[in-house]
Amino acid sequence: MASHSALLVVDVQNDFCTGGALAVDNSAAVVAALNRYIAEFARAGATIYASRDWHPLQTSHFNTHGGPWPVHCVRETAGARFHPDLHLPPDTIVISKGTDPADAGYSAFDGTTAEGQRFLDEVRQRHIDHLYVGGIATDYCVRHSVLDALDAGLQVTVLDDAIAGVAPRSSADAIDEMRRKGADVGARHGVRPDSPR
Repeated sequence: MASHSALLVVDVQNDFCTGGALAVDNSAAVVAALNRYIAEFARAGATIYASRDWHPLQTSHFNTHGGPWPVHCVRETAGARFHPDLHLPPDTIVISKGTDPADAGYSAFDGTTAEGQRFLDEVRQRHIDHLYVGGIATDYCVRHSVLDALDAGLQVTVLDDAIAGVAPRSSADAIDEMRRKGADVGARHGVRPDSPR
């Protein structure tokens, strides 16, 4: 079986970027770095995934219903859209997560494609065995997605110039944990993906 790589862009949505309901610092730098990686993967004809929070208005994830977070990324709202400066190709495969009122949906692997296929099934169908991961937030959705990918037996490279977290301490802890569990963490300029679509 051929070895294939793919890029996973995690939750680069308006509500997590400057001016959003749950904005993280350095989101603009994340968008700029990810655009470079997206261009490299697109030139190579490699698969690009983009996960998104796609919450219902009423969910146990929100503090309005007993959860830990302010309302954010409610499906079909401006805050849930991908950041307008993020240059996702038209054939990007979008993974929606957090759609169940009882499910926080931190990991991309909790999500499904537009056709309802589980993310891991989609990855395996394409024989992808290496994910390059960037996005928001390092200490939550990036962390959970990376750990789930590793648990599934995938090789993972965390693009550390293309991530931003909620808090410095928890972000540093997340990076340490991802590395300890087997992820390669570091910038990868000049990536040459080995995964034709």
